[in-house]
Amino acid sequence: MLLALLTRNGVNAGKRFTPITSLTVKRAFSRSMSTPLLLSPSQLQELLLSDLPTDTKQVSILDSSWFMPNSPRKANEEFQEKRVPGAQFLDLDEVSSPHELGLKHMIPSERHFADACEGFGIEPTSHVILYDTHGVFSSPRALFMFRAFGHEKSSVLDGGLPRWEAEGFPIEAKPPVRASKSVYPTPVFDKGMIRSYDQMVSNSFTDLHSDSAVELIVDARSRGRFLGTESEPRPGLSSGHIPYSFSLPFTAFLQTRTIPNSSVQYSTFLSLPELRNALVSHVGDHAEAVIQGKRPITTTCGSGMTAGVLWLGLKLLGIQNVALYDESWTGYASRASSKIEKAET
Repeated sequence: MLLALLTRNGVNAGKRFTPITSLTVKRAFSRSMSTPLLLSPSQLQELLLSDLPTDTKQVSILDSSWFMPNSPRKANEEFQEKRVPGAQFLDLDEVSSPHELGLKHMIPSERHFADACEGFGIEPTSHVILYDTHGVFSSPRALFMFRAFGHEKSSVLDGGLPRWEAEGFPIEAKPPVRASKSVYPTPVFDKGMIRSYDQMVSNSFTDLHSDSAVELIVDARSRGRFLGTESEPRPGLSSGHIPYSFSLPFTAFLQTRTIPNSSVQYSTFLSLPELRNALVSHVGDHAEAVIQGKRPITTTCGSGMTAGVLWLGLKLLGIQNVALYDESWTGYASRASSKIEKAET
């Protein structure tokens, strides 16, 4: 279906499209190698059009765009207007678990995740491609979810829909077509990838310099929110940070690009050397221990969304022991018993 859509939309006519070879794609998606965390638009295009075996080539594309509560933009409405051909819409607030504090987009139950996959026509062997309309914002959180449920065959489209369109690839504007329902067995959730409130509180009592087992906590919110000098976007919620955590704004892992002859901007990940430098500049000497696997690291943010950007950036650096605090700051600061710091770490 995707191949037909792309061919019908005139894929080969785009002058800005410089394809990589089929041999390159076969190497990149060999069964003996892990599925890449990131794909460029040209890599996705070549994957869709390549002559890979059918069971290897099965691709499901999900628009996982999400906007802050105070944003006037509506992700699903924008999806209905235009999308990568064949894409379906993943609502991260719907594919989630209820929470005692009313928090949104918490990690879903194992069966809820499997049911969502079946509704999208996704099978355990499907290569799931996730993108958003910012470039890089909410798609890493979606990737985190798929990987946490053991669906390793999943990737983020680096630069998302804006980059796809900017590089001359086809856009679908007609009403989306639902995929045929599939069968997706109930997966096993990797509990080690998520941190709870109690775990975060316990970890916050000890200085990293005194105990090598203490996890390094990095906060993806803006530095002003981290230091308590800026308000939180959620009314009534105090700003500040968890004791002994470090400020690492998710934007530090990204670069902003502008579509030629327009004012439209989008984000992509930095190169690996730049990602490493960004980590070192924000956490100092602790970076080396994290990179070498000697100290675990947990990402957090406002609600668990952009913590995914840090999670993915750290995974791109080859760091294995990376977790995410699902409730993040909204869950932590909503509890009266939480200790809130507003000074430099």
